[in-house]
Amino acid sequence: METDKRPPAGGGDGCLVGVIRIPVKIVAVLVVLPVRVVWELLVAGARAVHRHVLGPLYVHVVEPLLRALGWLLTTLLKLVFVWPWVGLWRYVLVPVGQGLAWVGRGLYGQVLAPAGRFLTACVLRPLGEALAWLGRGGMRYLLAPLAKGVTWIGWVLGMSLFVWPWVALWRYVLAPVGRGIAWLAAAVYRYVLTPVGHGLVWLAAAVFRYLLRPVGRGLVWLVVALYRYLLRPVGLGLVWLVVALYRYVLTPVGQVLVWAWHVAGRIVGALWRGLKRVGWVLVGWPASWAYRHVLTPVGHAAREVWRTGRAAVREARATVRRALFGTPPVEPARSRARTLGSTTAADAAPADEISLPRRQG
Repeated sequence: METDKRPPAGGGDGCLVGVIRIPVKIVAVLVVLPVRVVWELLVAGARAVHRHVLGPLYVHVVEPLLRALGWLLTTLLKLVFVWPWVGLWRYVLVPVGQGLAWVGRGLYGQVLAPAGRFLTACVLRPLGEALAWLGRGGMRYLLAPLAKGVTWIGWVLGMSLFVWPWVALWRYVLAPVGRGIAWLAAAVYRYVLTPVGHGLVWLAAAVFRYLLRPVGRGLVWLVVALYRYLLRPVGLGLVWLVVALYRYVLTPVGQVLVWAWHVAGRIVGALWRGLKRVGWVLVGWPASWAYRHVLTPVGHAAREVWRTGRAAVREARATVRRALFGTPPVEPARSRARTLGSTTAADAAPADEISLPRRQG
């Protein structure tokens, strides 16, 4: 069985890969094998504890306890938060509400509805008609002329207080002042701001042409030269170094670790099979042989001795009874059952039981 699965030839692995692979493989075997053995032992122990301790404990102790606790908490919560309110609603609020509804329906049908119809027919309707007649007459002959006079007086007062003063202020004060300010602003713009703006534009163009553009070109040339002659070579060197480290160091080390892990697994499996075989040879096979060739014949012999002794005791007891009472002993019902080697004749004595020998393995 070949455990070292190397890549096929022609991959271009140099002597550096071989020099690194052999020590790393030795160290990996010495380190990974004990770790794998300990891991397998921990897994086996955990499975045994889960199967024989935690599983039965959860099924027979924790789960019934949790179910009982859940039932108790549910009952307590219902007793505190559900059943009192259900009883209050069912036996207090619902009957009281039904009684109030019955009283309200009776009060409305027997008292409020007749009273409302009486008030509407005899009081409210005549009063409304009288007020409507008075309203129509007062509106036509009193309120309409009065409203017109009040409207004219209000219009005059409103115009005098809120319109005519502002119109005069706009026409004779604000408009002349605004025209003067506009003329002054035009003069300032034409004779002050325009020359100053032309000068600032010329200054900005000169600064851009003779200062910022040369400085920008120099900075661009400096950045390009720095990238071309410094950053790019350094970056290429770092990339080459990382690729070489991954290809000639990390890849062989990873392959060796994977190989060591598989080898450790196979070694642990072989050790486990060997321990099972040794356990069977040292414990299982001797126990099986002792059970088959020692305990089974001894058990059969003890059974035959027990049956013979029981028959002798039975015969002695029958003899003593016959000698004392002079009557034939009554055979128990279980002794009258047919056995191997017995006969159905009435005067024939029952034969001894014959046990078939078990197949010896």
